[in-house]
Amino acid sequence: MNQLDLTSQKPEQLESKKSDTHQDHGLSILLILSLLMAFASISTDLYLPAMPEMAKALNVSGGTLQFTVTGYLIGFSTGQLFWGPISDRFGRKLPVAIGLILFIIGSAGCALATDGSHIIFWRVVQALGACANVVLARAMVRDLYKGRKAAQKMSTLMTIMAIAPLAGPTVGGQILRFGSWQAIFWSLVFIAVVTLISLYKLPETLPHKQRSPASLKQIVKRYGSFFRDSRFLGYTAAGAFFYAGTFAYIAASPFAYITYYHVSPQFYGLLFAAGIIGMMVTAQINARFLKRYDTETMMLVGASLSACAGLILVVNTWANWGGLPLMIFACLLFVAATGMVLANSVAGALNCFPDASGSASALIGALQYGCAMLGSAAVAFFANGTPLPLGTVLAVCGAGCLLCAFWVSRT
Repeated sequence: MNQLDLTSQKPEQLESKKSDTHQDHGLSILLILSLLMAFASISTDLYLPAMPEMAKALNVSGGTLQFTVTGYLIGFSTGQLFWGPISDRFGRKLPVAIGLILFIIGSAGCALATDGSHIIFWRVVQALGACANVVLARAMVRDLYKGRKAAQKMSTLMTIMAIAPLAGPTVGGQILRFGSWQAIFWSLVFIAVVTLISLYKLPETLPHKQRSPASLKQIVKRYGSFFRDSRFLGYTAAGAFFYAGTFAYIAASPFAYITYYHVSPQFYGLLFAAGIIGMMVTAQINARFLKRYDTETMMLVGASLSACAGLILVVNTWANWGGLPLMIFACLLFVAATGMVLANSVAGALNCFPDASGSASALIGALQYGCAMLGSAAVAFFANGTPLPLGTVLAVCGAGCLLCAFWVSRT
């Protein structure tokens, strides 16, 4: 009888029931989406305290090992261009599962690597899997929520997912204290397996009638239409500059803190965690103020914070003024701006193309992580044993983020 009732209902009634189901399980869905988005963080943050030790064990320079971050970003940025259109055609869940399997293979390869080139290769494989989780989690948010609600939910997601980077360096430091650097990558294998098992609780957020069976030519044409939208480019560029600075910080901060200032790996984990706490606070402030202000205004506030942080840090590193305390303050301020810049830049860009959120999310991620690759590569290329490259790159990125945010607010 229940089956007859369901099949006799109109499609819009069934869609309404699906929407009600999403609302009934809103918290569980947000938790799973947060975990998927967190793979971008845990893939790198967990092994940051081990980078100096890995450089010694693999007999490579610190600059060479920083290219493991760059290699990861190459895979992460290019892979998203593939996963976005695939998800628009086949739904969200299956590509996520395939991505997790790739992540497991890449993490195991990193644990078994015996030289620098091998670990860079497996980091690319790891990233190809991790990017599926992140790009599709963003698309799922856009499937479920619209307008400012999407930006608010994105802020909530960032607050929840901040647990991963918050705990990552601290947990990585503790693993390193009692084990080897390889144990960190085996831990990532375990986390991915648990996440893969938990996928059965995640509903499919893209109904069949909304899927897009686009050909390769149509996909390329769709990406071209994105580049012709000035607001989309403005939002994406603001986030891209910020990502470049963030990953420059991720790649260079272990050597700036641990090698240059002789901070212990465990204390470095606490410093990293402090920045994530700041990000969680600004994300919640952002979600609250979005009830009164638009995404452009809140993104402009966050971009201003990042530009101020970059200016302070470049003075600190060029003039050697303020030492470690001022460097810590500037880095924490830059990271804290994440809660305002990224949530609003991503939500604003996705709102420009609501009917192609998977492909739009893919292009956003590819451009932002592509710029992140340039940021991490810059500090690796100019590495000179001091925090100077870090300060310079963060200053440039903060200024670029502010200019793009200001331009969007004026359009």
